[in-house]
Amino acid sequence: MSMFCYQCEMSAPNGCGSTGATTGTCGKDENLARLQDIMIFGLKGLSAYREHLNELKPNQTKNVDDIISETLYFTLTNVNFNFNDHINQLMKVGSAGVEVMDKLSNAHTNKFGIPSPVKVSQNVVEGKAILVTGHNLDMLEKLLIATQDKGINIYTHSEMLPAHGYPELKKYPHLRGNVGKAWFDQAKLMEKFKGTFVVSTNCIVPPKKSATYVDRVFTYKIVGIEGGTAIVDDNFDELIEKTLQCEDTNMQENLTLTTGHHYKTILTLAPQILKAVEEGKIRQFFVVAGCDAPGSAGNYYRELVENLPEDCVIITSSCGKFRFNDIDFGEIEGTGIPRYLDLGQCNDSNGAVEIAKAVSSALNTPINDLPISIVLSWMEQKAVIILLALFSLGIKDIYLGPKPPQFVNEDIFNFLVENFNLHLTGDAKEDLKKLLIEKAA
Repeated sequence: MSMFCYQCEMSAPNGCGSTGATTGTCGKDENLARLQDIMIFGLKGLSAYREHLNELKPNQTKNVDDIISETLYFTLTNVNFNFNDHINQLMKVGSAGVEVMDKLSNAHTNKFGIPSPVKVSQNVVEGKAILVTGHNLDMLEKLLIATQDKGINIYTHSEMLPAHGYPELKKYPHLRGNVGKAWFDQAKLMEKFKGTFVVSTNCIVPPKKSATYVDRVFTYKIVGIEGGTAIVDDNFDELIEKTLQCEDTNMQENLTLTTGHHYKTILTLAPQILKAVEEGKIRQFFVVAGCDAPGSAGNYYRELVENLPEDCVIITSSCGKFRFNDIDFGEIEGTGIPRYLDLGQCNDSNGAVEIAKAVSSALNTPINDLPISIVLSWMEQKAVIILLALFSLGIKDIYLGPKPPQFVNEDIFNFLVENFNLHLTGDAKEDLKKLLIEKAA
C-alpha cells in the first residue's frame, strides 16, 4: 500500500520520501504517518455517524465536532508529537465514537421505537419495487411516507435490514422484505432486480460502463455515480415516477432472516440470560460482527459460527452477518433465549458493549474477564472507528480479520498486541480452540 504524507504531500511505500525511507523531507516518521492514516480513516467513520445523528437530533454533536477538528489539526505536524501522543489522540477519536454511537442509538429508538425481533422475508419480491441500501433510517422513513398508496413496495438491502425491527418503520405495510446480502452484491443484484435502487450512504459499488441499470439508480446526499439521479431536498417524485415505469420484479426464493435484537430489547431478557449463565446453560457469548468484503476469506466467519457449541450465543451487527445470517441457530436449550442476536447496523455495535456492561455489573466481573469473545471483520472506515471505540474502552483480546489493515505496520501491530492483546484471525477451527472456554464439569 502506498502511504500518503500529509506534510510532504508525497506518496511512497513506507511513508514519505523515497522508497524504503522511514522519514521524508518533512521529517515525518513512518509510524506517525501511519497512525495519522488511522486517525483519518477513523474520522471518516466518525463523521458518518455524526451526520446521521445530526439529521435526527441537531446540536448534539459539539464534543464530537471538536474532536474531529482537533484531530485534523493534529495531523498537520508531528514536530512535538511522539508515538504515545498519537495513541492518546486515537483514543480521543475512539471515545468520540463511543459517544456518537450511543447518542445515535438513542436518537433512533426515540424516533422509531425500540426494535423487536422479527422474521423478514428474503428475496421475495413482487410488483413495482424500490430497493434501498445504506444506513440512513431517517431517509427511509421519508421514502415510506412519500410512497404510501402509490402501488410501490419498498425492500431493504444490506445494512438496511434492521429497519424491519423498528415499530415506526415496520408499521408501513409496503415495507415488505429484504433482498440480497452485503453491499458488494449490488451490481449483480441490480441486473436481476427490475425496479429502482436508492443508495442512502457510502456503501456503493461503482457500476461498470456496460451496466444496464444505472438509469434506475438514485443517490442521496453524499452519494453520487455517473449516470445516476440525485434525490434533492427529499423530493422523491422522480424516483416514484421512474419506479412506476419500470418492469415488475418477481422473485420467489421464500427464505427468511431474523433481525431486531437491539440491545435495549436484549436487556429486558437480562434476568433469564444471567440465570442461564449461572446455571451453565450459556457457556460463552461470541460477538461476530464487522464489515464484509468480497472474496472467500470472509467464509472464515461462517465456519467459525457453524462450529460453535450449542451453549454459545452469537451477537452480531453490520453487514458481516450476511456471511451466516441464513442459518437457523435455534435457542439455548430450556431457556427460550435465541442463540443468534442481530443488534442492527454497524452503528449499533455499541449494543454489544452495553450488554457486556450489564453482565459485568450483574456478575461483578470486569468486562475483559467475562465469557465474551470478539471476532471482527475489517473492511472500511466505519470498522476503524468501531475498533478505536473498543480500544478506548479498554476492551482486549479482539480477533481481527480476514487480513490486517494495510496501514498497520509491524511496530503498530506489536503495540496493539502488547497493550490490547489483539490477534489476527487464522484458521477458524484452530482459532475456536483458543477462544472457547472449557465447559464446567
